[in-house]
Amino acid sequence: MEERYSMIDYDLDLSIRKQTLLLGIQRSKLYYKPIINEDSEIANLIREVYLSSDCRYGYRKITAALHQDGKIVNNKKVLKMMQEMGVAGIYPKRTARTSIAVKEHKIFPYLLKDLEITCANQVWATDITYIRMNGYFMYFIAIIDLYSRRILSYDLSNSLEASFCLSTLKEALTLAKPEIFNSDQGCQFTSNEFVDELEMHQIKISMDHAGRCFDNIIIERLWRTLKQEVIYYYRPETIKELEKYLQDFVVWYNNHRLHQSLQYKTPTSVYFAE
Repeated sequence: MEERYSMIDYDLDLSIRKQTLLLGIQRSKLYYKPIINEDSEIANLIREVYLSSDCRYGYRKITAALHQDGKIVNNKKVLKMMQEMGVAGIYPKRTARTSIAVKEHKIFPYLLKDLEITCANQVWATDITYIRMNGYFMYFIAIIDLYSRRILSYDLSNSLEASFCLSTLKEALTLAKPEIFNSDQGCQFTSNEFVDELEMHQIKISMDHAGRCFDNIIIERLWRTLKQEVIYYYRPETIKELEKYLQDFVVWYNNHRLHQSLQYKTPTSVYFAE
């Protein structure tokens, strides 16, 4: 049996799924190839540290923070990736920086501490993850129902414009309305347009504490599953491929993936249960 697993060729044109079928082995028991898209992981760690510092840290302090967490990466790489991501620390300069305006946005308190989530549409949550594609980044946003884990809406963008986050929110709101909407303190979610849309629907706004990435742990677990099941497994090389794999992933995650925390039910079945 081990010999058949060793016959998998990750560089072959034939997909891994088809190779496992032809060899008569289970895909679920196949060890993943070591992560080839490490930049995506680093980008998300940079964003986490950047937001936890209230957007104050520059590349040197972010590098130091990554080292403290055991992620060894040099200053030059962090600086280059921050430039590609469009983020920078606050420091004196002659011209105004758009990121400073983020400090003017209202930050809302975190409402989920000790809150018992007992039904669908009680709390929704959102986040953005970075996906490295041939030297540039794509940005994937998802809005999920925390009770059922169901992905309600999602989108892929080549920029971090607040508009793609707002359109994803509006799409989700055509399905239902939550009592509470939780996000991090990223400028897309603190923008006037995003906040106004939530307040117009009389939705309570909750935001993770600075430096507390685990406040939104459920959606962080979603990103981990997404990276393993799509990015590191299929290794899409074009945006068209990425879009297809993401669409297939959402359908599978919502309708077929069994969650231990849901008593091995699917998110869709729990979300629509009476």
